[in-house]
Amino acid sequence: MTATPSPIPPPAPSPPPPDRDAEHLRLLAIFHYVVGGLSIVLAFCPSIYLVMGLAMLFAGDEFKDANTGEPMPREAQLAFGFVLTLLPLIFMIAGWTLGGLLIAAGRFLQEQRRWLFCMIVAAASCLFMPLGTVLGVFTIIVLNRDTVRARFNHAATPATAPQGR
Repeated sequence: MTATPSPIPPPAPSPPPPDRDAEHLRLLAIFHYVVGGLSIVLAFCPSIYLVMGLAMLFAGDEFKDANTGEPMPREAQLAFGFVLTLLPLIFMIAGWTLGGLLIAAGRFLQEQRRWLFCMIVAAASCLFMPLGTVLGVFTIIVLNRDTVRARFNHAATPATAPQGR
């Protein structure tokens, strides 16, 4: 008697293909958190200029001209102090605001809500070079896919919406 070879078992069913859009949205959300945190931390860098500006505004005649050794005129000291106080404040507030908006957009990307908000923040993040530019461009590309828009529209529609009368 000859042994009959056992039949080859059928191949195991292949796993479903990964959801590309969900993976891209998940990665974009993580990168929004990272770039938002970096923006907030880096917004503290102008604080040294803020301290210098405040020192010029509130110090007396302690700032001297480097060439002559005479005290700076008070008007020039106030003007420099005002500029060195105002500009760092603007940059710091802008960095904190952008960081907060990026973190919020990351959350909305994760929840697949507020498509327009995410698109506006992606465009605004392009100003934060170079990381924000890369993140903003990739976010705009992903959000403009029809399948991603459908995800956001589907997530915005409540499951138990009251029917109109």
